[in-house]
Amino acid sequence: MIDTAYAMGVPRGNGPGTGGADSSFFIMMAILFAIFYFLIIRPQQKKQKEIKELLANLTYGDLVVTSGGLQGKITGLTDTVVTLEIADKVRVKISRSFVLSVLQKAAK
Repeated sequence: MIDTAYAMGVPRGNGPGTGGADSSFFIMMAILFAIFYFLIIRPQQKKQKEIKELLANLTYGDLVVTSGGLQGKITGLTDTVVTLEIADKVRVKISRSFVLSVLQKAAK
């Protein structure tokens, strides 16, 4: 009745369904993570560090731009609030984190 019995063995090689595919999957995932790190994560960390440094170095008399587009001279500073003079005798208080850039540093 039964002439030949075939044993099921583990396929060899790097074809689909083999053990070699697992290692190539992990290598590709590592490469993709490295690409994301160098193209997205690292530049974002660098930019956050620059912004933190900019906010720490604010001084009286600096001409700054806020994220809302206001331009003014710094007349008051605290840890969290910046007071800007945007016109003669017109002062506004904003959160320090909304300062986007320094246009001109104060003369020392």
